[in-house]
Amino acid sequence: FAVYDEKKKLLTGQLRKYPEKLIIYCKDLRVFNFCLRYTKEEEVKRIVSGIVHHSQTPKLLKRLFLFSYASAAPNNTDGRNRTVMFETLEDWRDELERTKGNVKYKAVTTNEGYRVSEKLPLYFVVPTCISEESILKYEGRGIPIWCWSCHNGAALLKMSAFPKEQDDSTSQMQKAFLDGIYKTISKPPYELLKMDDLSSSLPSLQDIQTAYTRFKQLFLIDNNTDFWATDVKWFSLLESTNWLEIIRRVLKKAIEVVECLEIQHTNVLLIEESATDLCCVISSLVQVMMDSYSRTKSGFQSLIQKEWVIGGHGFLDRCNHLHKSEKEEAPVFLLLLNCVWQLVQQYPPAFEFTETYLTVLSDSLYVPIFSTFFFNSQHQRDTNKSGESLKTQSGPFRFLTVWDWSVQFDPKAQAFLNNPLYAEKPKPDKSQRKTARFKHQRQLSLPLTQAKPSTKRGFFREETDHLIKNILGKRIGKFINSSDEPPNSLREFYDSWHSKPVDYHGLLLPRIDGPEIKVWAQRYLRWIPEAQLHEGGTIATAAKILDLMEEVQSLQVKMDEEHSQAVSGGVHSVPMLRNSARLSSLFPFALLQRQSVKPALPTSTWKDLEDEDDLVKRDDEFVDLSGDML
Repeated sequence: FAVYDEKKKLLTGQLRKYPEKLIIYCKDLRVFNFCLRYTKEEEVKRIVSGIVHHSQTPKLLKRLFLFSYASAAPNNTDGRNRTVMFETLEDWRDELERTKGNVKYKAVTTNEGYRVSEKLPLYFVVPTCISEESILKYEGRGIPIWCWSCHNGAALLKMSAFPKEQDDSTSQMQKAFLDGIYKTISKPPYELLKMDDLSSSLPSLQDIQTAYTRFKQLFLIDNNTDFWATDVKWFSLLESTNWLEIIRRVLKKAIEVVECLEIQHTNVLLIEESATDLCCVISSLVQVMMDSYSRTKSGFQSLIQKEWVIGGHGFLDRCNHLHKSEKEEAPVFLLLLNCVWQLVQQYPPAFEFTETYLTVLSDSLYVPIFSTFFFNSQHQRDTNKSGESLKTQSGPFRFLTVWDWSVQFDPKAQAFLNNPLYAEKPKPDKSQRKTARFKHQRQLSLPLTQAKPSTKRGFFREETDHLIKNILGKRIGKFINSSDEPPNSLREFYDSWHSKPVDYHGLLLPRIDGPEIKVWAQRYLRWIPEAQLHEGGTIATAAKILDLMEEVQSLQVKMDEEHSQAVSGGVHSVPMLRNSARLSSLFPFALLQRQSVKPALPTSTWKDLEDEDDLVKRDDEFVDLSGDML
């Protein structure tokens, strides 16, 4: 934005006069102010032209900085990455074997050479009864594609729907084809099939984009006056965005799918126009909730690779990396991370990674040195990986994966991504029965007595007064009343699960009612000093717990030196937690004051760019807009 006489206007190429100040809103919600009052006119021209070009001008794909960087990417990347990339047939077969789905489902090579569809991955999994001719008939549309198998044999499937507007003869043929597919996969040995059209049961992509646009505006604050002006009407502003309600609806839909798989032993087929947006969100959430492997760092990264990167989510369009069409833009992947964060903050010991990990992952969505989140499909990535760039590169590019965190962060910073309080899965011991070891944690988050179903909207109404006191002082929670009560069977399943102690390596169900759906404070408030709680928040609690754990471990070592190796390594020390007086509730990103020292964990440490001025200059073509200046 350009500021003229204290009035803010969106910066474009057409400037009638030079701005006195520039305000830049970043995609990680940082806000920067630059005074140009004493800057030479030629410098202002250059600055304004550069910013307009890089932030608004439509681009060709190979003009992105991603390709400039890929032509000179470092070779000293971390080789210890255990993420399954799902780029080979073996990866899919291993996943089938891990989930015990290899009896009823098969990995197919029908799309090798992308002869079926450029939108589908090279390899994918379908029911064994599906023939190659069926896959080829409609370019993969109408074919149930396997996502994951439950322990009881029920499976989660997805399918791209046929276009709704077709002539009668085509529609009849497609309907007959679908009827044949449904009958085939509903017979034994397959379970009963339930179909769920997500386009009719969840908000549209336009609704999601509109809600997030309104939501993020609440956090683009660059001065104290604006902060306190919005703080007075914070709850009404937050509710009007509808963002938290969308998160609640998505989590509720995931619980419905879990109930079908876990209790009803029914296969669930998710249907969407392309099966690459909301299908990815729901299938990923179901696996995080039901499969403890997906709650480890490598397991979660493998899940993102399988369902999103190889699964064909259109990152290039949904993130609008080319600045071509805002109509296609929608924060679908960010919606998933917001939903996963709800689970992470409700059940911290169940996850090997931290909310800081999710925060830097959301930032990495726009870091233009990784190919992971910059293509619409595996085909688009493969075709652009080889060949020549428009200027400097001949031969294949060397794209980096975001899962190699050593590219962005040094080892000390990477420690913030790992949860030191993660409850690792114990080795099976038949001599010991299950105990109520998790009961204390359960009682910390729910009432001691089970609440009866309320006739009013929302659960746990007797807790309302207590929860209001918790959220009034901090901009974290917000009441979101249910627009519709869940069906009886779903409600019974939900209540029954929440009445029992939590098994951190079993099924997890999020609490989705009333103030349980919260704002992801670390991501959205980290650059606002006024919203921070000094020497407080969850990080202060974690620091104290780590101190106690290390003290207990030290005492154990002293008691039995011979067994010190057995207990060592149980606590992963996190740097900079020892001096808790320096911490704020939004550590490690938080700044204690505006324009303060840099945070403990930077959002993008491009170590290889620090001394590479020539590489920076090889960014996409620069267009001088000085001719448009009047």
